[in-house]
Amino acid sequence: MAPPKDCSLSGWIASFLSHLENERRLSSNSVAGYRRDLAHFQHFLEARDELFLQLKQHQLRDFVASRHRKGAASKSIQRNLSAIRTFYNFILREGEGVISANPAKGVTAPKGVRKLPSTLDVDQMAGLLTGVDSDDPLAVRDHAMFELIYSSGLRLSELVQADCDAIQWDDAHISVVGKGEKGRIVPVGAKALEAVQQWLLLRPQLVAVGEDALFVGQRGRRIAARTIQQRLSKLAKEKGISQRVYPHLLRHSFASHLLESSGNLRAVQEMLGHENVSTTQIYTHLDFQHLAEVYDRAHPRAKQKSKVKGFVPSDEDNSGRE
Repeated sequence: MAPPKDCSLSGWIASFLSHLENERRLSSNSVAGYRRDLAHFQHFLEARDELFLQLKQHQLRDFVASRHRKGAASKSIQRNLSAIRTFYNFILREGEGVISANPAKGVTAPKGVRKLPSTLDVDQMAGLLTGVDSDDPLAVRDHAMFELIYSSGLRLSELVQADCDAIQWDDAHISVVGKGEKGRIVPVGAKALEAVQQWLLLRPQLVAVGEDALFVGQRGRRIAARTIQQRLSKLAKEKGISQRVYPHLLRHSFASHLLESSGNLRAVQEMLGHENVSTTQIYTHLDFQHLAEVYDRAHPRAKQKSKVKGFVPSDEDNSGRE
């Protein structure tokens, strides 16, 4: 890609955004994010009459300080700097000799306060996951979904994408695909296995022909993430839980409860699919033990696997409706 004909800051930004959209094929939301981040940067430079091709690290630190004074969160400033760093790498690559180094390299954002995510306690979780109407296919489905998220610490997207063959009944685990298309295998507790088993017996009443999704909506196709969010929020209100309840809250609760019981940070990191242990450390700082041993011994709903071990859905579970 040749340098832009308009070599002003606006011209380079336009060329960079075009590169992101047309060559790197980033989503429209991602491109819009880069555009917003660079708009903050451009406004800062224009207000101070700075030359973007002659920018030095101390000037970028002034930008960071300016954003911080205006109340921007640490994560927002980090995102701003990441966009600027990527932008200058683009100039280095496409504009040979235009700049000699990336001025954003080595510039960091102020550290923000990392807060422990909200969770439900064990009693609240027990209340949320009891009293299901076994005659209502949607209620049974919802119960299975929420048990599975809490049992295995699944992300909402992982639950939505799971197919019927994701669960291995003999080994009591589920295979999921997480962020960055990275797969992982996570244990599933007995309560969740029982709940999914009950759902699979009723699934033929809803599923459309040829649909492989483990969980489906009323139209028989793979359930939408928004539907899961709405159903969980509605259930929580019916159970008298005053705080806002959403799928990721169940994932947070899974991690918090397992860490409280086991003290095994590495095991929870692996089950959550966190690339870096520092991400998991928002829950606590604890010692390490073996993944499966920790799960079987410590998770509140991991007991009595023998009741469902070896369960294989019947042939009719994969049938559809017209």
